[in-house]
Amino acid sequence: MPGNQSPQHLCIQTQHAGHSFGNFFGRTPEGVYLKSRRSMLKAGMAGMAGLSLPGLLQAKAEASAVGQSLPSGKSVILLWMAGGPSHIDTWDSKPERPWINRGPFGVTQTKLPGVVICEHLPKQAAMLDKFTIIRSVDARHSNHEPNMVFQTANLAAEPRVNPEAVKYPSLASVIAKSHGPNHPGMPPYAAFMKSRSHLAFAGYLGKQYDPFICDKASQLPVYTDVGVDTGRTTGGDLFQMPVGLSQSRLHERVSLLQQFDHMKAGLDQDGSMAALNSYQQQAVDLLLGERARRAFDLSNEDAETRDRYGKHLWCQQALIARRLVEAGTTFVTLDLSYHGASGTWDTHGDNIPPYGGISKGLGPLLPLFDHLLTTLVSDLEARGLLDKVMVIAMGEFGRTPVMGTQDSTDGRNHWPEIMSMCLAGGGLRHGQVIGASEADGGTIKERPVTPADLAATLFRYFGVPQDTQYVDHQGRPRFVVDGGNPIAELF
Repeated sequence: MPGNQSPQHLCIQTQHAGHSFGNFFGRTPEGVYLKSRRSMLKAGMAGMAGLSLPGLLQAKAEASAVGQSLPSGKSVILLWMAGGPSHIDTWDSKPERPWINRGPFGVTQTKLPGVVICEHLPKQAAMLDKFTIIRSVDARHSNHEPNMVFQTANLAAEPRVNPEAVKYPSLASVIAKSHGPNHPGMPPYAAFMKSRSHLAFAGYLGKQYDPFICDKASQLPVYTDVGVDTGRTTGGDLFQMPVGLSQSRLHERVSLLQQFDHMKAGLDQDGSMAALNSYQQQAVDLLLGERARRAFDLSNEDAETRDRYGKHLWCQQALIARRLVEAGTTFVTLDLSYHGASGTWDTHGDNIPPYGGISKGLGPLLPLFDHLLTTLVSDLEARGLLDKVMVIAMGEFGRTPVMGTQDSTDGRNHWPEIMSMCLAGGGLRHGQVIGASEADGGTIKERPVTPADLAATLFRYFGVPQDTQYVDHQGRPRFVVDGGNPIAELF
């Protein structure tokens, strides 16, 4: 269980990673002769909320120019269970095994004959015909802090041992560039983020394909790192103009910014200014429009739906995720963690706060997750969106088949040999279990599914060629993913 770590070579400092333009640090004076003017320029750009629309618009225009298909209307909502949920205590129950292996939870029969899952997931069990559970996911090489192997499908994406790993682009960023948003007024890749180490970013693709960080774009409840509601809410003021900055002044600032070509080399050390081009004015116009603002405003949602999701932070984020894909965002990731260390699902033991063990740590999470997942899927179906929206729930690895770790009898340690995940929607074939673990859940028995297979599945879903390449900072072409096959059972 590692502590908080932040690689020193990350392009954006952790404390400022609010959005794609976060590294402008607009309130920090810089420079010598142009100190105040440069800071003003940075503040103006930071106030634009970092929707990265210039890059989106340019990518869309370039795609049309070379005859690529327009956005398909398809999207993904990734429920990222940061920390690594126990597969044995969720979707791969072992009820016949001794307690030391099976753990403290019982099982419940699902809608699929002969298939059982954890007793604390009864809502999902009742509608498992709408889900696919994969019990044979190969998580070797995956780690957390950062959680990058599955989000990039690159086995070398381990920054602790590979300094280049932070440059490997996330699958969501590849899709953002290759597919684009389903509506030009929306970011293609958006995320609720508790910790930067829980997400993968665009890397070599450029910051214009980083996720738009959603946390301060809507009023949401504030929770402590152990999941206690503080009674406070975030401001939800990301789209509000600073005092004294009107729309006309923002346009003037953008125009002025484009005149300072001699400053661009200094500002563009890490590619932050790459998107400042002929699409800038169009991007500002879109940002000042209403589509994104309305998508984040839960007061526009009917009261019955809001009540059905509930007041919990993660459930509110799930509702916003549905509103975002409905409005035209292509990929939304929810970082389901209360704290910014390794993640809330890292249930090592009751004696290890803030993680807890299986009974007291994972136990309270499962009914909440069960409600969130099934409410989201049911809502998407009711709104006629489920065939166009793929929902994925997963973490970075499984947990040990033997209870007891780090002087706790009630926890499980990291276990990358195998994990489980589930999917719904997307017009895919569901109502099935893919793969199996051995009797104790410790290793894969049949039908291994790799990170590259997951990537190939996403690329097929979005119509992105699997041989898509990008160019790294040394000018070398690289494939976005090495190998992998679409999960045939889903199509």
